[in-house]
Amino acid sequence: MPNILESLYHGTLFPNEDIISKDTDYRPLNRQITESLAVWKQKLSVSEFEELESLLDLYSQVQGMDMTAAFISGFKTGATMMIEVLVE
Repeated sequence: MPNILESLYHGTLFPNEDIISKDTDYRPLNRQITESLAVWKQKLSVSEFEELESLLDLYSQVQGMDMTAAFISGFKTGATMMIEVLVE
């Protein structure tokens, strides 16, 4: 297994792809979303369902931005803590 710096240099480090929730509610909620989308697909016309999918895609993009901001904030906090520990 290459070290983290080599992975970063070679562009093979993708921490967001390794995130899988360990919350016991995650899979049931995900299944519920999938089932609900199937119901909406039956209720709506093709164009209406495409609009719903577009809206969900926008939501997903915003959620990704939020996750990125949270990662950066957490990383900065951890790095700041390390600096503080080493300086004091």
